[in-house]
Amino acid sequence: MSSPDTEQLATTPLPVGSGESTVPERRRFWRGLTGSLAAGMVVLAACVLVIAGICLFTAAPGPGPLMLIGHPVAAVLAVLAQRTADARNGRVAGFAGLGVVVSVTAALSLFWWS
Repeated sequence: MSSPDTEQLATTPLPVGSGESTVPERRRFWRGLTGSLAAGMVVLAACVLVIAGICLFTAAPGPGPLMLIGHPVAAVLAVLAQRTADARNGRVAGFAGLGVVVSVTAALSLFWWS
């Protein structure tokens, strides 16, 4: 009877990947671009809320209620669309990425274009 330390364990070799991604370059660029836009919208929404808080405590004029509601809503929509774009393939992913671009563009044009 042999001990578990000296006993030979049967192993099965696993296939090794080639290191290349299965997602085409164009699709990776699109997902990266829309992901960056969604993340940027989240940062912008957080900055607007922090600035509103600072303005509240210093009695300075700050962003209005439309900006305080619109930025977080646009950020949530962009992140949800980006999650769909990352989870799906084909047309659904493309349209979800387009939804990210539309929500970010709408927020920037509505709230920052003077």
